Amino acid sequence: MSTSEIDASVQAELNRLRESIDNIDAAVVHMLAERFKATQQVGRLKADHRLPPADPARETRQIARLRQLAQSANLDPAFAEKLLTFIIAEVIRHHERLADEAGNGDPDRTGDTRATTTGA
Repeated sequence: MSTSEIDASVQAELNRLRESIDNIDAAVVHMLAERFKATQQVGRLKADHRLPPADPARETRQIARLRQLAQSANLDPAFAEKLLTFIIAEVIRHHERLADEAGNGDPDRTGDTRATTTGA
């Protein structure tokens, strides 16, 4: 069945639902950007104080917390865990980069997080 064969009321409902999905996707991206801004600040603090880039105990707590939130929201907890695990891996990668920069005495560190908000 092609789009031209769909009943107009069905097409209107489909468009409405898709618009809602697009809005949610935009909100997710903006929320991730905010999260990454915060984790960049954490990474800089860790680097400045020579703390390890990863915190396995916190990561374990966060995964358990997110699984519970997912379950209460009727979202597959395994999916939520996979998503958070992916995000955590990216955050750690950025924290390691910040630690390397701090260890090398990088004179270019300005505190500006705009260039890296997509990753950590």
